[in-house]
Amino acid sequence: MPITVGHDSSKTRKTLTAGSESVAYYSISAAEAAGLGDFSRLPAALKVVLENMLRFEDGKTVDVDDIKAFAEWGKNGGKNPREIAYRPARVLMQDFTGVPAVVDLAAMRDGIVALGGDAEKINPLNPVDLVIDHSVMIDEFGNPRAFQMNVDREYERNMERYTFLKWGQSAFNNFRVVPPGTGICHQVNLEYLAQTVWTDKDQNGEEVAYPDTLVGTDSHTTMVNGLAVLGWGVGGIEAEAAMLGQPISMLIPEVVGFKLTGEMVEGTTATDLVLKVVEMLREKGVVGKFVEFYGDGLDRLPLADRATIGNMAPEYGATCGFFPIDDETLRYLEITGRDKDRIALVEAYAKENGLWRGPDYDPIYTDTLSLDMGTVVPAISGPKRPQDHTPLDKASNAFMNVVSDYRGTDATTEAAEMAAEGPAPTAPADPRKSQSVEGEDYSLRDGSIVIASITSCTNTSNPYVMIGAGLVARKARALGLNRKPWVKTSLAPGSQVVSAYLEAAGLQEDLDAIGFNLVGYGCTTCIGNSGPIQKELSEAIAKGDLIATSVLSGNRNFEGRISPDVRANYLASPPLVVAYALAGDMNINLTTDPLGQDENGNDVYLKDLWPTTQEIADLVEKTVTREAFQSKYADVFKGDEKWQGVETTDSLTYDWPSTSTYVQNPPYFRDMSKDAGTISDVKDAKVLAILGDMVTTDHISPAGSFKESTPAGEYLVERQVPVREFNSYGSRRGNHEVMMRGTFANIRIKNEMLDGVEGGYTLGPDGKQTSIFDAAMAYQEEGTPLVIFAGEQYGAGSSRDWAAKGTALLGVKAVIAENFERIHRSNLVGMGVIPFEFTGGDTRSSLGLKGDETVSITGLEGDLKPLSEVPATIKYADGSTKEITLKCRIDTEVEIEYIENGGVLHYVLRNLAKS
Repeated sequence: MPITVGHDSSKTRKTLTAGSESVAYYSISAAEAAGLGDFSRLPAALKVVLENMLRFEDGKTVDVDDIKAFAEWGKNGGKNPREIAYRPARVLMQDFTGVPAVVDLAAMRDGIVALGGDAEKINPLNPVDLVIDHSVMIDEFGNPRAFQMNVDREYERNMERYTFLKWGQSAFNNFRVVPPGTGICHQVNLEYLAQTVWTDKDQNGEEVAYPDTLVGTDSHTTMVNGLAVLGWGVGGIEAEAAMLGQPISMLIPEVVGFKLTGEMVEGTTATDLVLKVVEMLREKGVVGKFVEFYGDGLDRLPLADRATIGNMAPEYGATCGFFPIDDETLRYLEITGRDKDRIALVEAYAKENGLWRGPDYDPIYTDTLSLDMGTVVPAISGPKRPQDHTPLDKASNAFMNVVSDYRGTDATTEAAEMAAEGPAPTAPADPRKSQSVEGEDYSLRDGSIVIASITSCTNTSNPYVMIGAGLVARKARALGLNRKPWVKTSLAPGSQVVSAYLEAAGLQEDLDAIGFNLVGYGCTTCIGNSGPIQKELSEAIAKGDLIATSVLSGNRNFEGRISPDVRANYLASPPLVVAYALAGDMNINLTTDPLGQDENGNDVYLKDLWPTTQEIADLVEKTVTREAFQSKYADVFKGDEKWQGVETTDSLTYDWPSTSTYVQNPPYFRDMSKDAGTISDVKDAKVLAILGDMVTTDHISPAGSFKESTPAGEYLVERQVPVREFNSYGSRRGNHEVMMRGTFANIRIKNEMLDGVEGGYTLGPDGKQTSIFDAAMAYQEEGTPLVIFAGEQYGAGSSRDWAAKGTALLGVKAVIAENFERIHRSNLVGMGVIPFEFTGGDTRSSLGLKGDETVSITGLEGDLKPLSEVPATIKYADGSTKEITLKCRIDTEVEIEYIENGGVLHYVLRNLAKS
């Protein structure tokens, strides 16, 4: 399908020859010559957005003043928050977020037919790739059968979803599905889908080159910024609008420059570097901003390491972490099998249009910070936030503090160190608990590592850390070491190429020998699909109230995410994951304590196993080849026999199976009028929950497993679904009935309306404790609107749209927080829920909120402007009232239209029906 560009202006449209081909492009230097401003020192990341304005300038959605605003950005020291309409080239999805997006598109087809429109108007206008990577669960591990058995169970559990996705692939234009067992969407994007410079024919049939850009329904879409492809995560709601031709409304962002100098020292990895970057940028504060990396350190930073840093942009809070095009970009495109003519075009285009990072690259930034990579030390992060950076040599002491906090004791690190020096009358008792395991000859204690997983796009895309993990395994195997028997080990590569080079290096055999067998190609443990641990271990943890731990090479370690049996989760490099599996205990200091004994009883230390940088580099050069990438991606959309055997129907609209517990027609568009409404004040709302700081989208809409005693479990049991077939919340995102019941149902969420209670509970209309779902339904029956109160960084983490969808379906009209993370704020607006921020130093604590108050918010009706401040009245249980001022976080004019329509999809649907 041809791209539609805004104009054919001879002023900025030029021709570029690269290799044997000539293409049209929109020239930034030509825009300068036309008197539109000086763009010479804009950061490359911002020039990508500027080119988008040039290409789509039509005098309506994008006009000349939008283009000139970028020159003003430079004059104003990297600031000019003008609203612009941005159109990404393509959309990337994974199945957890993709299934509900396709459900919405299918429902929109039903909706447009009901409004008298044409179902075929609901079709992606931009290319969409959906990679099935979130569904494989680690039921089997530590043996050669693990991969096949997990794949078999994946298809058993998810056939309804896969049938639906295959229907979508045939029903919608511009929509491709990468089948299960191929890899993780971000790694497939980095290694194959992304082109750095994209080409397509415009409406006049002429080939046009432009920067490869995308949005993705997964927050770690930012990984591809390592390849100089501008992309970030959005909720499925916003992605669907982008697919359907709706521009993304955004403010011209601030761009923080992060200067990297020096080079990594022996014994450190890209994971150590990114964990330090996360800590620094979280401290700096970059929410809603672009981060661009620059400096001569990039000359010594492989693209795989850049991708690792780009991947974790959601963890440091930025919209993206961008790396400009340079020689390393071209080298990576070559090794990963990209077309030679495309590589030549990337180089020529980048140099011609000012996107090339050479020695003279010196842009203006809003703000800067720097890091000498030579100062980076081995580290992990945890126990519950990626920014909780802990140097490896301090990790065991830091875990003692975790125990002390949990047990409510005084065993601080300092006191523990004093006690270690000798008896002291004030030395605290050891707060750690232990518990024997039935049927086993060992006990567990606080700190026992029950999960060690090499997983996730963040690290498995990086051959340096994966080869490093294999070499640690090889040396451990040679010395007779093995994983501790209580550790559930797993290896889930992000693509089949990883298996190819591990096998070529002979390292997979070594990993197998210590329990790191292949369990599947997908997100697994990182998304919460770690699968059950041994029953006796689970029982011992519960009986002893133990602080069991996990170590994973992922990007997320939020509470309740990895496993219901695990309280403390740590992010680490793949080689350290292997080392911790050998040690089996977070109380062990890997830098000084032995990991085990060899066959002669001699102590073995981490330094005895750790490979040199040269050892790793030699194996990477030998085994990571262009041919391997070309071979593994030759039939990427074909899939195996199982995928080819999935049968589906050929129809424009979906025949919703009434008995399905996976896919149901959502209620968003039922009985929808042809015209939009108006924004209403919030009147006499009750409080559904009062939440603290850093409440993540995992807290709001968990992805992992759930029990039969939960509202979601009860719903499935009523429909004769056995507990073994519950699967996970993430896999059931195509069924709003399950997801409503799972909203605010994380086992670790704490509602401050209740004292010391964990889980999705609140007070119902009768004042008694009940589940949040049941309370919300009772309030809906009464016709009572609801509000949520929260602290800082509300909605951090994953881009999951269900955190907003579930909130809306529970009847919440407003969320009032100290501040919001970018994606979740946008998703709330996209579902018609209004976000508000406290002003004047007010917080939930300073207002003395208990949850029995009534809340009214006025000033919304009439001529509401973006970012308005509006009055609110809180009426307390004793009859007293307090007037406060809230900042309405409807940020742009088009978002006001979204709220008037009840959400962005309603807005798009009405416009398509009228057109």
